[in-house]
Amino acid sequence: MRATRADPRAVGAAVAVLAFAADQASKLWLLRGFDLPERSPYGVAPGIDLVMAWNRGVSYSLLTSDTDAGRCLLVGLTLAASLALAVWLARSRTAPTCVALGLLIGGALGNLVDRVSYGAVVDFVSLHAGGFHWYVFNGADCAITAGVVLLLLEWVAFPEKPTAALGAAKTPRS
Repeated sequence: MRATRADPRAVGAAVAVLAFAADQASKLWLLRGFDLPERSPYGVAPGIDLVMAWNRGVSYSLLTSDTDAGRCLLVGLTLAASLALAVWLARSRTAPTCVALGLLIGGALGNLVDRVSYGAVVDFVSLHAGGFHWYVFNGADCAITAGVVLLLLEWVAFPEKPTAALGAAKTPRS
């Protein structure tokens, strides 16, 4: 009997759903079950704290906006980026690309739900060593970062694949 392989696009879509669900579940538990806003900061391990941070911008609090117009702009940009990534996923054929795109989509949508629901993104993981503090982040940010790293690794390891993954026509070799 021949084993069938899952369509990489279906795997990517499943990864998007899992990344989104894990992100939202962790935030919901920290906000409502653990009551992080009242317990912040909470030491988890040396160099790792749970803190309550509301990010009204994007990565590293870039494009921070407290206005409704600014939030609408960020929501629109996130929706447009998510749609573009979904189109890329639909055209992709390689498993690493599809998984990476699923991570990016799931993370983007996780932060989008926060922005629409709360007016800001829920960030809560604080890493620090000595006097150095990394920016505060969440599970969606981890998924987005992992997706970017995976895309870069595939691009470096298989430089000829990205055009094929985007559905470009192959040319015959001479």
